[in-house]
Amino acid sequence: MDPVGVAAAAAPEAGPGPAWQSKCPWGARNTTSISCSLADVMSEQLAKELQLEEENAAFPEVVAVAEGPFITGENIDTSSDLMLAQMLQMEFDREYDAQLRREEKKINGDSKVSISFENYRKVHPYDSDSSEDEVDWQDTRHDPYRADKPTTTPRKGFTGKGKDITTKHDEVVCGRKNTARMENFGPEFQVGDGIGMDLKLSNQVFNALKQHAYSEERRSARLHEKKEHSTAEKAVDPKTRLLLYKMVNAGMLETITGCISTGKESVVFHAYGGNATEDKVIPPECAIKVFKTTLNEFKNRDKYIKDDYRFKDRFSKLNPRKIIRMWAEKEMHNLTRMQNAGIPCPQVVILKKHILVMSFIGQDQVPAPKLKDVTLKSEDMKKAYYQILNMMQQLYKECNLVHADLSEYNMLWHDGKVWLIDVSQSVEPTHPHGLEFLFRDCRNVSQFFQKGGVAEALNERELFNAVSGLNITADNEVDFQAEIEALEKMNEDHVQNHGKKLSMFSSDGDPPIYNE
Repeated sequence: MDPVGVAAAAAPEAGPGPAWQSKCPWGARNTTSISCSLADVMSEQLAKELQLEEENAAFPEVVAVAEGPFITGENIDTSSDLMLAQMLQMEFDREYDAQLRREEKKINGDSKVSISFENYRKVHPYDSDSSEDEVDWQDTRHDPYRADKPTTTPRKGFTGKGKDITTKHDEVVCGRKNTARMENFGPEFQVGDGIGMDLKLSNQVFNALKQHAYSEERRSARLHEKKEHSTAEKAVDPKTRLLLYKMVNAGMLETITGCISTGKESVVFHAYGGNATEDKVIPPECAIKVFKTTLNEFKNRDKYIKDDYRFKDRFSKLNPRKIIRMWAEKEMHNLTRMQNAGIPCPQVVILKKHILVMSFIGQDQVPAPKLKDVTLKSEDMKKAYYQILNMMQQLYKECNLVHADLSEYNMLWHDGKVWLIDVSQSVEPTHPHGLEFLFRDCRNVSQFFQKGGVAEALNERELFNAVSGLNITADNEVDFQAEIEALEKMNEDHVQNHGKKLSMFSSDGDPPIYNE
């Protein structure tokens, strides 16, 4: 006999009784056992139902999603593949959001500072228990996590009564108002969350910040305008870019590779030469020197050009933008003189306004190193010194020029010899400060080679006499410079009295001989 059936037969049947006995909580509980056979207990269907009940108890959210009306609704047409795909995607998104909520709850725990995965959820918002009347705070103008701005003072000028009266001149009220006014500053002025921190700014501090914000706004506007009309660091303005495009389109340049050097006055780019013409020979590699059109770099450079007789009549301080083009033209003329004298220097290709195209000193886009950056042997160092001494004498006697900025920074070492660059500031010896510039060049060259270990290197006074041909005998540097200034003064007076720019020079182009 089935044991379950025996247990069911042995249980007494509940007889009829009053209604209050069935509702009384302290009454005896009626337990009725459902009779089933052993085959039903071992059936697979019963096992699946029990497993489903356990899953429903363990994962109520997933089951709620699975049994929701979205999938089981009778009014949804499932004959379309697109509709099925959208339904499956929505089901996947809801399960993904449920997993994110579980991870978020696990990470936050009971901490006061919580981490939200709201931005990573697929369905925004998804909450099965939320009502339709609930509105996301992000869609409203009010931000509950942002501190309220200070309330305005009424027209009567005070609030409160008696001892609790507060006027509009209260220190705390004014401080909070000043903090709120900082939000009116420009977007580039970072004011921070002063209201949330309950920051109180005094009138003095607020006025200083306000003035600084306005000045920064004006300065940024000026910088933006300057960048539109002038060349900046490692960049060119639209007019310069148009000139470069014309050179490329005309076939003079094949391509411009990039910037190779920057300085206070110019930016140098590397380019590959284009097709040569009948009257111009374009080298395979070119250096494009773009003089910056920012006038600040040339405020203290006019002394090199205003007293040069070649540009004295064209110099006008009222129109300083012309100085930039004259500066490029001056370097072109100086390089042409040096090239005719056989001095190693870049070869001029063409000049277009403030853009000077020259031959490239280097190979395969790699510029030749400066003399200060290269490590030479003692023999090469000695060779370089005598070469520079010879070039300075050629520059002075044959080219009738003084470099005026000669140092190891403006000398390149390429193919076993020294090359001179950057001669835009070079002047003639008849310049009112020409001899001073020559003495400064001699000092730079002498100090560099003496530190380099060249025993034959002359000091600056001996080098000055060797280059200029003058015989200034002074025991110290102060007297030496005083005699140089006296000679310059004598030459300037002679030029002004006679009105001849080359009156002190002989017909063969030799430098002037000064006789006291």
